Amino acid sequence: MSQLPHWQDENSRYLSAALKWLRLRLERFADNRQIPNIPAEHALTGGVSLEPAPDAVAEAARELSELGESEPPPGLVLLSRLFQLSEFEQNVLLLCAGIELDTRVAALCARAQDDASRSYPTFALAMALFDDPAWEVVSPEQPLRFWRLIEIQTAHGQPLTMSPLRIDERILNYLKGLNYLDDRLSSLLLPPGKPVDVEVPPSLQRLVEDVVTRLKQTSDSLMPVVQLLGPDGPGKQLVAHHAAASFCRAVYRLSVDVLRGQVAEIDTTIRLWHRESLLLPLALFVDVQESDSGAEGIAQMPLARFLARAHGLLFLGSRDFWPRFGRASFSVDVAKPTAKEQEAAWTHALDSNAGDNPGVLAGQFNLSLTAIRDIAGVVRDGNESQGDCSARLWDACRTCVRPRLDTLAQRIDAKAAWSDIVLPPTEAGLLRQIAAQVGSRGRVYGEWGFGEKMNRGLGITVLFAGDSGTGKTMAAEVIANDLRLNLYRIDLSAVVSKYIGETEKNLRRLFDAADDGGAILFFDEADALFGTRSEVKDSHDRYANIEVNYLLQRLEAYRGLAILATNMKSALDPAFVRRLRFIVNFGFPGVAERRRMWESVFPPATPLAGLNYDRL
Repeated sequence: MSQLPHWQDENSRYLSAALKWLRLRLERFADNRQIPNIPAEHALTGGVSLEPAPDAVAEAARELSELGESEPPPGLVLLSRLFQLSEFEQNVLLLCAGIELDTRVAALCARAQDDASRSYPTFALAMALFDDPAWEVVSPEQPLRFWRLIEIQTAHGQPLTMSPLRIDERILNYLKGLNYLDDRLSSLLLPPGKPVDVEVPPSLQRLVEDVVTRLKQTSDSLMPVVQLLGPDGPGKQLVAHHAAASFCRAVYRLSVDVLRGQVAEIDTTIRLWHRESLLLPLALFVDVQESDSGAEGIAQMPLARFLARAHGLLFLGSRDFWPRFGRASFSVDVAKPTAKEQEAAWTHALDSNAGDNPGVLAGQFNLSLTAIRDIAGVVRDGNESQGDCSARLWDACRTCVRPRLDTLAQRIDAKAAWSDIVLPPTEAGLLRQIAAQVGSRGRVYGEWGFGEKMNRGLGITVLFAGDSGTGKTMAAEVIANDLRLNLYRIDLSAVVSKYIGETEKNLRRLFDAADDGGAILFFDEADALFGTRSEVKDSHDRYANIEVNYLLQRLEAYRGLAILATNMKSALDPAFVRRLRFIVNFGFPGVAERRRMWESVFPPATPLAGLNYDRL
């Protein structure tokens, strides 16, 4: 950055010399109506040996040639190298820039074209004004029009060569030394986010190194798309950021939702992006994390055309692999940092407020480094006691994982406590065992190392069986309240779909969101989802069985507590019953239990004088 002011001064000198040469050239043409054959006076890129000339045009060309040899090169010279412009194309671009940068050029254009109303550059003027004119530069396949460096403002019936030419605003600013993202793309792209200010954990660093190695091995000018797979959006952006940094590029983000329009509009966006990837050191992260279109529907999406044709360094953030979009790609699975890495991130982020919190939080919640940093920032500078700090951290983690689940399930405000529920000793003991096992998961799988020996069956699935009104939902509230976790009732109307494959998609979103921890899933009327698989007689039976199979797999991989409640225990698929760690039977309460319920149900402010609990 310290060299930028010096380069800008040199670039301004070069532009001044170029405009001076252009004015002299126009003046001579206007006076003589022909171009004297002065060797190489049009050269802008340097490296040309100029013989002394007796006129001002040759002297200006000599000065321009000397200034063009500076390093780093001026903007016009650098632009010519990037887009492989010929000397004639450079001169056309300078003529278009001159109108914007020097007010005297417009009048000279009118004089040169012998028409006061034509105070603008045209291809006809350029071909008469400069040496070695080439008709093919008018073609849309040549750099000036292919890269949108200039615009032709064609009126109805006006010849192409006589139509006004105008330099693109982005290119004009680049020549002046102002290099920023094109306005037409800034409405589609999000600027680079600030990277997480903690050390990249080893698990993600290995992924970054793998991506960089595979990208450097490619020899094709059209680099392969890097597909970053998995539910951890912030983690994928972190991998993309550090991989792009290895190529000295900043990462902009594009949401698939804003990529709309006709084919011509998409192609224009592709062309502008390709141009920006040359003008700026940047990469693109295309976010399809929440897109409903899978591999089957990608061919119909504007994104498919964009990915197939866009150049530069591209990252695709998705949950699943997208196999077909007409371009080479490779995939990398990005998981959240391990429990040990999350504990280290908590320790770093909390600093003096760490205490026992890192191990406790990492054992219960599965958060990204970004979320850990943001949550720790809420309490890091507070003056509360260690206990209050721990409570605030825990509540902040619960709040962090809520937004995604709130759109997929119904959150229950758990108020019931152990003193509110009345059960026989055996069933009450089972509930306390469930709470104890969930509360100790972090210690067993983390501190004791059982999490390193297995990767499935780390969650707890229990069944509450009994008639309606026997306390199944209240028991779920009691456990959630004791563990200070959110409780979500699964709304079957929002999960089950008549369309093939949609139920699995809804369940995947649900379990992926719940995997962050901080929540208990409560499947009420579970026999509707977990019913016995039937004999396959038609396609409906086959897909119904696929749904049950998918549920079996996700329950086995789920890391949290899932509670299944039913009043038809016999209707459950036997495969589910085998995966249940606890089965709690809720029978109809007897006389003693009903008396205890009556004694505990009334709030303290209720007048209770004269109540006969035995009669109730």
